[in-house]
Amino acid sequence: MDNIPVPNENAVNQEKTFTTRPFVPFLDGRWIGNAISFGCYREGQAPHVKGPSEEEILEDLNILSKHWNLVRVYGSDDDSERVLKVIHEHQLPMKVMLGIWLENETKRPERKPHNMEQVRRGIELANRFPKEVIAINVGNETQVEWSWHGMEMENLIKYIRTVRESVPQPVTTADDYNFWNKDHSRMVAKEIDFIGLHAYPLWNGKTLEKSVAWIDAIYKSAKAFHPDREIILSETGWATKHDPSKQGPGEEGALVKTEVSVKAQQSFLVEFNKWVEEQQVTVFLFEAFDEPWKGGGLESGPDVMEKHWGVFNEDRTPKESLKAFLNTKKH
Repeated sequence: MDNIPVPNENAVNQEKTFTTRPFVPFLDGRWIGNAISFGCYREGQAPHVKGPSEEEILEDLNILSKHWNLVRVYGSDDDSERVLKVIHEHQLPMKVMLGIWLENETKRPERKPHNMEQVRRGIELANRFPKEVIAINVGNETQVEWSWHGMEMENLIKYIRTVRESVPQPVTTADDYNFWNKDHSRMVAKEIDFIGLHAYPLWNGKTLEKSVAWIDAIYKSAKAFHPDREIILSETGWATKHDPSKQGPGEEGALVKTEVSVKAQQSFLVEFNKWVEEQQVTVFLFEAFDEPWKGGGLESGPDVMEKHWGVFNEDRTPKESLKAFLNTKKH
């Protein structure tokens, strides 16, 4: 893997040989691009600590498959393998965008074996479950400047090339819009089949009333900046709680300028869903279930925003915002 050539800004001939693989979010001839991110961890569970059982995953997927037929998972590990196994064995009407989780391996050399194992496992899962895995996402928010696990672009490209040379599915990487609007993002765009773009009105200080118009402007700007690549919204959403006392640089109390509540999530979902259906833009709503392990887990307060992006509570009961959303969502 270390011997794979890495492009530089002065010598990129990738466009001469690169043939884009289409991302086709369809099931039985029906568009399923109105999709959702799926974190499978419940109370007392967390990645690399304790994962859900197959029975718990089946319960989750039976809940989700009534409304969504495409989910995004973030890593290639035992938990994602169980997700794919459950879909396959129970013949659930679900497709998956499989993630490969990467972190900086230059500042933290001990991370490199983990990155390589994620890549190896992702390739193996994509090839073992070719009907279930319809796309692979290599790296999540590794290039935007504020990322806590940001890695050098040449390392990301190395792993993207390794995956793409080893699987038949289209390959992407997901990152914040504030990476994809920079000139150097074109270096990464040339290596992938489509672009995964994150755009969060809440984190960017937008009001509820202007949130969907802001997403529309961000999406159209990205399309103009990368005209030769399909762009999907690989993350956006609206949280239902936050902690306004967190006032440090980049923290939620300082960044959020509008209502954070179940009612606000309902308003956002209804308006945003109209935009998705009208534009037929593939989008992964963030997210299915609240995840209490996030945002510091037990070491942080219960209202930290990272824990509350779900349209379902952690106990799998639907939030009041969900019913109104589903009334506008086409099936």
